[in-house]
Amino acid sequence: MRVSSNQIFQSGVLGVSRNQADLLKLQNQLSTGRRVLTPADDPVAAAQAVVVAQSQSVNVQHLDAQGNAKSQLTTVEGYLSSLTDLLQNVRERLVQAGNSTLNAADRRAIGTELQARLEALTGLANATDGRGEFLFSGFKGDTRPFAIDPVSGDMAYFGDSGERKLQVDGSRQMSTSIAGDDLFMRVRNGNGAFQVQTGGNVLTLGINQGTAKMDSGSVTDVASWRAAMANTALWNTPANAGDLRVEFTVIGTTTTYQIYDVSNPATPEALLAAPVSYVPGQAIALQKTTLAPPPAGPIDFGANVVIDGVPANGDSFTISQSSNQSMFETLQNLVAALNAPVSTTTYTWTEYYNTVSREMANVDQALENVSRVRSLVGTRMNDLDSLGEVAEDNKLQYASRLSELQDLDYAKAISDFTQKQMQLEAALSSFAKTGQLSLFNYL
Repeated sequence: MRVSSNQIFQSGVLGVSRNQADLLKLQNQLSTGRRVLTPADDPVAAAQAVVVAQSQSVNVQHLDAQGNAKSQLTTVEGYLSSLTDLLQNVRERLVQAGNSTLNAADRRAIGTELQARLEALTGLANATDGRGEFLFSGFKGDTRPFAIDPVSGDMAYFGDSGERKLQVDGSRQMSTSIAGDDLFMRVRNGNGAFQVQTGGNVLTLGINQGTAKMDSGSVTDVASWRAAMANTALWNTPANAGDLRVEFTVIGTTTTYQIYDVSNPATPEALLAAPVSYVPGQAIALQKTTLAPPPAGPIDFGANVVIDGVPANGDSFTISQSSNQSMFETLQNLVAALNAPVSTTTYTWTEYYNTVSREMANVDQALENVSRVRSLVGTRMNDLDSLGEVAEDNKLQYASRLSELQDLDYAKAISDFTQKQMQLEAALSSFAKTGQLSLFNYL
């Protein structure tokens, strides 16, 4: 076969160019540390790398969201801690306020301090985060949540019941805020099931005249209490189920009590088959014994109250199911009670003491509500920690998989580079020698 000088030249050029291209590719791989520089280098690995990179990007977004959520919840927890301290301080002052040796000036001083606590409470309720959004306004981050209603004169909530959320995982959104109405406004008063108040003297139609004091009561059997409240046949007016009055009768040295259903105040109904002798400090069971024998009756409501002290003839205490009472209202009631002048007629020491005791129970309910919310926030933060651990593990796995798909094996690449370098040198040498060959050298 005849081979022209031009063919020899072109073949030499192609060989040198091919080796130079291979050497350049290896040089780029070594300089970048990447095996797959273009999809053409390894189409399968390149396609898989795109999928892994997308998953890695989403995982990074989730990690960022988890960090933001943790930061926001930490801010919320800080304010909840301050709120707990404030309420505990209020409770301590109420213990002091119950001291019978205090005079009017002492009580007013405590009232002034609680007024300051009320203002501090308002400040906490209107707290903002680092972005200037109100923490406890629900979805309305730009709306000041708590302010005095110009019509009622009471503290009102202008936010909503929503909770701001962040996507912290592929299948989960995390609430990063607490709605202010749930925290500050929807606090069950009394003991959470029912509340107790002085009912006044039914004979004088004024305040209680004796020294009897009632605790906040307790529910000993939740199922029985709920059943009694839901039993429409038990009450004169089912809509007011749970409205009771404990009324005292004093004849000589004998004191008895009767429990009345006052769900319809116009027609009170005695619930006990006969008045019961009063023993100070002994629990009074809330029940209806005027019914027929079991199973029709009597009915135990699963709750009791404790009354201590000496009631006057006609003194009474009222009981009603718990309702929502805001923390602001509780402190306002306390400030009013502490600033009111105590007398022997219109506002006795016993009336004052019972008012403070009642509102102390409401402070305890507020503390319990804050504790519930703090537990919820703590659970969310623990969940974020768990999600963060998973995301960090995924981060390592994605990085490892991308390395397997794209990264360079330096030992093999250096060996290939050395080999290609030798091939290029050989190609250049042979090309130089064959390029000098000519028939005229032999003529």
